[in-house]
Amino acid sequence: MTLLLSRADVKAALDVPAVLAALGAGFRATGDPLPAQRVGARLPGPGTAMCLLPGLLPGVPAYTVKVNAKFPAATPALRGIVCLHALADGELLALLDSASVTAWRTGLAAALATHALAPEHATRVAVIGAGAQNRTVLKALRTLRPVDEVYAYDLDPARAAAVGRAVPTARAAVEAADIVLTATWSREPLLDADVLRPGLHLTSLGFDEPGKTELSPALLRASRLVVDDPALAAASGVLHGAALDPAHATTLADVLRGTAPARPDDRATVYAPIGLPWQDLALAWPVYLAARSAATATSFTFH
Repeated sequence: MTLLLSRADVKAALDVPAVLAALGAGFRATGDPLPAQRVGARLPGPGTAMCLLPGLLPGVPAYTVKVNAKFPAATPALRGIVCLHALADGELLALLDSASVTAWRTGLAAALATHALAPEHATRVAVIGAGAQNRTVLKALRTLRPVDEVYAYDLDPARAAAVGRAVPTARAAVEAADIVLTATWSREPLLDADVLRPGLHLTSLGFDEPGKTELSPALLRASRLVVDDPALAAASGVLHGAALDPAHATTLADVLRGTAPARPDDRATVYAPIGLPWQDLALAWPVYLAARSAATATSFTFH
């Protein structure tokens, strides 16, 4: 039987500390995993299609394949499914709503990285782009460290006000905060190097496909840049967009393993992930186990 897990089902079965632990373990895992595959294509319209495969983690007897499309003007902007298969025989264990899986695993992974890279005393957060993705990051970050103040900038002032203290510009948000979270569809830099100061940390989620950019090349060159996967970042992420050499970036895995310091100097740090298939599995597997145990989700058979 295949479980059909809606957005509500995913939320009900989600254990945030368990998924944070799974994501941390995934980044710390060593060995030679299969290369992450991100196959993307533009559609003859306002959207893009994407397939991420295979999602694999040591010790998890399953794998994921995610197929979704992005339509920036739609709500939700992400539409698709995550297929969870048994590793032993390929049995389709569950179909999960892609929008909720992606938002949560991206948000939790971003919060994990932000907490690791930002100074311990940093408690003031700037949110640039007050949509669902940044709200998820902020919610997850609050489980890891105190957040005393939130300043928000969005093209929709009402949406910004629903997240924190609304400010008139992205720069004003950065000037008020120690931690900056950006999650937008921007194809032009929102921030330049003149906003940098010692101890600042920025997490930018807008480098997840070619053409998207939130931070200027000058800002990235002047910062300590951390990525989730150097090869993908060079092919279609932050390194590609800013024309930077892969040697300019450190990996989050090295930081979490302790083989690279989180903050070796006073430079601002930037985390700019592209998103990896195994992160979908880190969330989908515990959600599936919890939903199966609760026996409340709809099930279906293709046989």
